[in-house]
Amino acid sequence: MIASLRGTCIDVAGSAVVIEVGGVGYAVTVTPAQALTMRLGSEVFLRTAMIVREDEHLLFGFDSSEALQVFDLLRGVSGVGPKSALGVLAHLDPAQIANAVAREDDAAFRKVSGIGPKTAKLIIVALSGKLVAFEQAPAATVGSSGAAHPAAVDVVTALVGLGWREDAAQSAVDAVVANDPGAAAMGTQALLRAALGTLRPAGAGR
Repeated sequence: MIASLRGTCIDVAGSAVVIEVGGVGYAVTVTPAQALTMRLGSEVFLRTAMIVREDEHLLFGFDSSEALQVFDLLRGVSGVGPKSALGVLAHLDPAQIANAVAREDDAAFRKVSGIGPKTAKLIIVALSGKLVAFEQAPAATVGSSGAAHPAAVDVVTALVGLGWREDAAQSAVDAVVANDPGAAAMGTQALLRAALGTLRPAGAGR
């Protein structure tokens, strides 16, 4: 069982990354937003889930133990495989998933590709009471609307990792949170894309 990896990023293609550890390259699937934070040649630490099948061994990587725990819980739901579980985490962070379950908001899961109405309801039922530890969203960026976004800190970190100055990254996220009516419903990936959209016309602040 491979529980974590610390090594050098030697390849990134979409959601697939290769981490070299001790001369061995490990292919790991991560969320698109997480892949965007990885630079070739940089050191990477991932907590991993290893899925063993008859014809393949798969590794899925996460930047936090919370994301890994939620991934494992999602995989325990009937009809939710590892790719669908990762898809949920690409759209919603652990706090948003926990809050959606607590509110019995199955619509939040129906927005994820591969999750239909029946499976969305099963997620609510199966995970009810199991995500209490994640329900309290961490303090994050607050825009002029006064609404905090739980993914803001991660997105600012991702933008800095991509080469933008921290102040420019913070301003971009603040602008999206304050001005986009749909910002509250965005997951990490969606917020990152929206922030990138505000940075490009300004020359990315680099």
